Amino acid sequence: MSLKIRLTRGGAKKRPYYHIVIADSRSPRDGRFIERVGAYNPMVDKTHAERLVLKNERIEYWLKMGAQPSDRVARFLGDAGLMEKRKTADTPKKSAPKAKAQERAKSEAAAAAKAAEATA
Repeated sequence: MSLKIRLTRGGAKKRPYYHIVIADSRSPRDGRFIERVGAYNPMVDKTHAERLVLKNERIEYWLKMGAQPSDRVARFLGDAGLMEKRKTADTPKKSAPKAKAQERAKSEAAAAAKAAEATA
């Protein structure tokens, strides 16, 4: 059985509230779970104490049992010091300029350098 530490959505429409749960990876997002180990309220200010609530002892236990956190939960746990932070790419590859745009930028930079050299 593959265990995940992930978010389940609750709350009203346009007012999300998430529970952090231990669940089988095959169960649906808001479906059956084994244990509730925290809560996340994105509608509260970032400095507010109730924005992220974690049961540290239970999360450590489940991590030792082999539960894998989702990306968002892993970020929460890294900030809380329960596991080491995962490195994330600064910019996704999808948003990088394509080949033609990169060539155009290089040629514009070269032209600007020539113009600056000619005026000096």
